[in-house]
Amino acid sequence: MTIKQSLIDKLHDRSAVIGIVGLGYVGLPLCVRCVEVGYRVIGFDTDPGKISALLENQKYIEHVDIGNLFAAGESFHPTSDFSQSVNTDVIILCVPTPLNSHRQPDLSYVVGSVEAIAPYLHQGQVVSLESTTYPGTTEEEVRPRLEKPGLKCGEDFYLVYSPEREDPANPEFTTQTIPKIVGGSSPACLEVGQAFYQNVVDTVIPVSSTQTAEMAKILENTYRAVNVALVNELKLVADAMDIDIFEVIRAAATKPFGYKAFYPGPGLGGHCIPIDPFYLTWKARTYNVATRFIELAGEINTKMPDYVVSKVIEALNDRKKAVRGAKVLVLGMAYKKNVDDVRESPSFVIIEKLLALGADVAYSDPHVPRIPQMRKHNLAMESTSLSDETLAAVDCVLVATDHDGFDWTMIATHAPLIVDSRGVYPAGTANLYRA
Repeated sequence: MTIKQSLIDKLHDRSAVIGIVGLGYVGLPLCVRCVEVGYRVIGFDTDPGKISALLENQKYIEHVDIGNLFAAGESFHPTSDFSQSVNTDVIILCVPTPLNSHRQPDLSYVVGSVEAIAPYLHQGQVVSLESTTYPGTTEEEVRPRLEKPGLKCGEDFYLVYSPEREDPANPEFTTQTIPKIVGGSSPACLEVGQAFYQNVVDTVIPVSSTQTAEMAKILENTYRAVNVALVNELKLVADAMDIDIFEVIRAAATKPFGYKAFYPGPGLGGHCIPIDPFYLTWKARTYNVATRFIELAGEINTKMPDYVVSKVIEALNDRKKAVRGAKVLVLGMAYKKNVDDVRESPSFVIIEKLLALGADVAYSDPHVPRIPQMRKHNLAMESTSLSDETLAAVDCVLVATDHDGFDWTMIATHAPLIVDSRGVYPAGTANLYRA
């Protein structure tokens, strides 16, 4: 029996061991799903806090139910010891791909993970990169680090790119139900990759290459970034014309064809949309191709926190109150509603700018009891509980995230001034300013 067929058989009879590197918003749900379908899983992470939490059966991502990880005895084992990857048949890389200070791709987490598993790579393994990145990463950065004397990609081991498509806390789409794109470094690699993912997700979409799969993911996120930038810019125009942009969007959305509603906000957040388009613009420059449209969208979205702060200043000024010394309560640290994910959240930038202007800033978020340590931000703050008294005691309430857990009626009743960047309140609400 060939190496490939032996691996495929192990994938189908669930005797294969799955190694997942990166136990965050992508890797942890994937661990849960792999255990659910009957695989034994080893979870790898360099963060000892995550390993300790999992060993103690404690959640650190609000919406991920980890109960099934340990329900089947020895089916799941979290560790920081990458030498245990020698015991796996599948290795999936789910690590961050941030930007550096110059908005250039930072592949240090990908490269570090590949180099951590490379010494233990052996015949009959498949490696899948799921981190969002620019076209060419799998072939240019991952494959050369895995190929070594005696091991050839497509013959001894198999390499695929299958971009993550997680939408945290969205009950309509789960790891199981979201279609999975898979591209292989060779036809044999694609065959093995499909054999694995067909056992984990409902629908697998094979494509001709890893570069195509990488480009598809970048397209998805760039599409969203550009359209959000469009409505953000239209929000500025509508505000100047004294038109409610949210009413405009609701009206336009009644068209049953040719239009998809996107909504403005205080800026882009999450690990994908604010970052991934810049991976493509960077790669395009290496081919002497200008991506002016994408870069303009990024510029618009990046400036939205400044616009929100300007509306806070304007609202306070209308009340004859300076921003310096004003008590501002920011509602929401998470980048979107009903999650605890604060990665790239515009709330951080907004708070830092208000603090720099001399404001006395607090925040409230039912999903984020305290602000975690961030790579780019250092705000040692804890969430403020909302009450009639705490709302009445501030000068301005800024709606940054529209969590369902907020009592919007109570807020409107007791807040002396509301700056709404999410369209929670209808036009005409007392003490309301749009942002």
